[in-house]
Amino acid sequence: MNKLIRFKGRLIIVGLILLFFAMLLTGCPQRQQKPEPEQQAPAQLEEEPEITVYMHETGETQTMAIETYLQGVVAAEMDPEWHEEALAAQAIIARSFTMKKIEEGGVEARGTDASTDINEFQAYSAERVNDRVIQAVTRTAGEVALHNGQYINAWFHADAGGVTATAKEGLNFQDDEPPYIHSVEDRGQEITVEENKAWEVRFSLSQVAAAVQEITGSNPGSITSAEIVETGPSGRATLVRLGETELHAAALRLGLGSTEMRSTLLDKFTVEGSQLVVAGKGYGHGVGMSQWGARAMAEDGISAEEIVSHYFKDVEIAKLWETNENN
Repeated sequence: MNKLIRFKGRLIIVGLILLFFAMLLTGCPQRQQKPEPEQQAPAQLEEEPEITVYMHETGETQTMAIETYLQGVVAAEMDPEWHEEALAAQAIIARSFTMKKIEEGGVEARGTDASTDINEFQAYSAERVNDRVIQAVTRTAGEVALHNGQYINAWFHADAGGVTATAKEGLNFQDDEPPYIHSVEDRGQEITVEENKAWEVRFSLSQVAAAVQEITGSNPGSITSAEIVETGPSGRATLVRLGETELHAAALRLGLGSTEMRSTLLDKFTVEGSQLVVAGKGYGHGVGMSQWGARAMAEDGISAEEIVSHYFKDVEIAKLWETNENN
């Protein structure tokens, strides 16, 4: 009996050894990693898509051809009297923005693809649409900006102050820096309005303290000093110190008002008496396409597609559909 038990034991050991070597050769099924699903590039469409748009002025939802919607966006986001190629560049950017947002789920709170509420989507004004806007949108119908086959984050702003920003410095972007965003020379300063070439604004220290507390969640106490601690690749302030509290300059700009503190490309940031004095140039976060820069390039005969490719590195301008004939 003992011999039989020992024999069976040896068989079990041999079996386990053979199973071990078999697993080495074939791999353990439980440990095989599933391949990550590949992201699908946007498909060529047979016809222009229709989208649902929440009209925040009336509370209604309208269905319209996407190019009709984009006419209203371009007219609202850029001066309709500007050069057609600048308007066309804005159309490519707005179309890319729209398609990316729809791909991500649209405006979930409204159950629609888009919204005319600027806090939810893009600006929109059908009343401002003119022949120049219609021509710009129609010429670029279906054109979107892609990087590695995916829609880009189609950021834009009014005036870069001579140089555009990275996403981290201009927007306090928390994810990895998008590979198509870079800091490039911007010619908008050559033709922009005076308030974008140099501006200065003063905030009461009580207003600043309230903004800092709202942003950081803690009371900054008495603010007697202000300084720029760090700057980004474009020279924009990224980290600022107010009293003993440090915070991102882009967050402070939003907290104090983005139409007052016009940019983070600063020449002055100091406390004078009971006020914070901020001075700089440009208007907007500085990331992506500069609208005034697009106008300057367009007036020099540069096409909309070339304008977009200047501000966004290594992008492909792809045409995904033709416009409907009745637009």
